[in-house]
Amino acid sequence: MTDPNKIPIPASTTVLVRDGENGLEVLLARRNTKLFFAGGAWVFPGGRIDPEDHPGDVVTDDDDPRMLEAARHASVREAAEETGAVIDIDSLVWLSHWTPPMEAPKRFSTWFFMAPAPEHIGALEADGGEIHELAWMCPGDAMRRRNEGDIELIPPTFITLALLEHFPTAHDALEHYRNFPPEHFVTKFAAVDGSVVAMYEEDAGYNSGDASIPGERHRLWMGDGDWRYERSRWPGRTLNG
Repeated sequence: MTDPNKIPIPASTTVLVRDGENGLEVLLARRNTKLFFAGGAWVFPGGRIDPEDHPGDVVTDDDDPRMLEAARHASVREAAEETGAVIDIDSLVWLSHWTPPMEAPKRFSTWFFMAPAPEHIGALEADGGEIHELAWMCPGDAMRRRNEGDIELIPPTFITLALLEHFPTAHDALEHYRNFPPEHFVTKFAAVDGSVVAMYEEDAGYNSGDASIPGERHRLWMGDGDWRYERSRWPGRTLNG
């Protein structure tokens, strides 16, 4: 890879969960509309992994265990900087890792962690720089609001919300992912009948890049209308479970 702009930047994000009146809620943060990457979108708090996040020497290999440790430190730091949330690093549950396609204008190699919301939740507030607003949302409501044009989401956020939508409580979600290995999402874009599709491993068309091939599905439909996450095999449960 010779283009430095295409080398993924190590990053980390935190999915804070709590129990609300209508079930599990996640903390979403609206990014400054002037930002180049995901400006105006609602995302989970997070950002780049800085040199000081590394407990020792700075490493660049995603598969190095020390990089995972750096990601955990970055997740705690970014949550504090962007929301004021003080998170116990030992409470972090590694949820997933995301690698965008080469055609993405800016590429981040991102670790997603989940953690219970801190008890003193009332102290949370947006930093006013990169983050302009914070809100607790039920995953299903956030996806519905995106499809109604009320808010903007990016694919990793939408899919993470889809994965969490089926858990009735924060405890259930945390316990589930403590007992299942993190998923690795390496995105491939394709088109079917004019609709953009983001495909992931397990999808029948993933290796060939042909989204029209019949078979198992693991994809996000991203047409002009509703986004829809389609998956034949869900981690730890049946499709209807």
